[in-house]
Parts: sequence; structure tokens; C-alpha cells
Amino acid sequence: MTERLRDLKGFGPKSEIIFSQVGIHSVAEFMAIDPFDLYKMLKQQVKGTGLNSIYAIIGAREGVHWLEVSRTRKTEILMRLDDMGIAPK
Repeated sequence: MTERLRDLKGFGPKSEIIFSQVGIHSVAEFMAIDPFDLYKMLKQQVKGTGLNSIYAIIGAREGVHWLEVSRTRKTEILMRLDDMGIAPK
């Protein structure tokens, strides 16, 4: 298993800093939280969090590039975000 968040697909040192702002410091913590809940926390606490963040979170969890997630699952993701009341306008 990957030890550091920066080693997950699509992440780097900046990702570790961003996730630490919402209390996520390890791969285990990252994998334990629902990706949509994590995105919501980031939206509330980290300025500049955009839609690409949810694609990157899902991609890192699944080992797929975030662009692939955006291309193949955008509608499904936007519907879930809408249900949560946090879809982009």
C-alpha cells in the first residue's frame, strides 16, 4: 500500500498540504472517508476548491487519471453533488 498521499495517482506535495487543512494526513484516512464528504469539507475550508478536485479525489482512490473520471462519470458526479446541495451553479 502507498505510504504517502503524494504517491497516489494525480497527487503531489500540494495535495498533502490541502488535505491536511481538513484533517486528512494519511492514505488510510483518505481512503476511509467518502470522496463526496471530503470534497464538501474542502469546498467549505479550502479557497479555490473546484470541480476538478472531486475528479482527482475519485481518480486517486481508484488509480485512474482525473480526466478519465471527468470524461466518463461527470453526470453521475454532478447529480450526487446536486443531491448534496453543493453542485456548481
